[in-house]
Amino acid sequence: MNNIRLDNFLRGVLEEDINTGDLTTESIVLPQAQAVGRFIVKEEGVIAGLDVMQRVFELLDRDVSLVPFVCEGQYVSAMTTIAEIRGPARALLTGERTALNLLQRLSGIATQTKRYVKAVEGYKAAIVDTRKTTPGLRMLEKYAVKVGGGVNHRFGLYDAVMIKDNHIAVAGGIIPAVHQVRCSLGHTVKIEVEADNLEQTKEAIAAEADIILLDNMDIETLNKGVGLIGGKAIVEASGGITLETVAAIAQTGVDVISVGALTHSVKALDISLEMRVG
Repeated sequence: MNNIRLDNFLRGVLEEDINTGDLTTESIVLPQAQAVGRFIVKEEGVIAGLDVMQRVFELLDRDVSLVPFVCEGQYVSAMTTIAEIRGPARALLTGERTALNLLQRLSGIATQTKRYVKAVEGYKAAIVDTRKTTPGLRMLEKYAVKVGGGVNHRFGLYDAVMIKDNHIAVAGGIIPAVHQVRCSLGHTVKIEVEADNLEQTKEAIAAEADIILLDNMDIETLNKGVGLIGGKAIVEASGGITLETVAAIAQTGVDVISVGALTHSVKALDISLEMRVG
């Protein structure tokens, strides 16, 4: 992760929560008061975001220290204490919610990603994320996918070409769309094309797309699509993929399975911070 971008982001989310001051904490807690806290995971899962959590508190007060008891990416059981934090009580209380929000969400994403990765063990398919991320959190959410054993798809519109259904409609077809990209960007840029059916799959093959995304196809159609492509392009499957269906999709021989649910509808891992006077 880019540390400058991370700090700028964290300052923004802290300002969103604190604004002109933590009215409750500043009314109750003396500036010199010290506290100790323990982060406890209430359900099993993969931990992601320990450094992010630590940085939240450091930006509030440099005298805060955090000792992790587990490693980033480690799978832990319920009721595991994953870290201890100590320092000025005001900083710990003020940063608690922001730190937990991030740690819980990133750990939830890493945990869900690990489930998908485990479900396709033995197949060549890689589990990848999408751009269906929370606005402002993409850098962190895609980081959590990697912690969970997944692979990042493009980060944004700027770093890869992906011709989707609306591009095809506006361009007048797959072949003219690919041609226009080749003319504009040259031969060094890979082109991915989304195909909604087998006819579009054939068009993408004829256009010599580098990657063909077979979108929202049933298993029978996916098998036919993989057979049509026959190694001429990288094959990606996407669209409504669940833990219950992902293994069957991997069995078709696709190279990549993109799962929007890794980030857009994931359940946060249940983690609490229990504090006492230091």
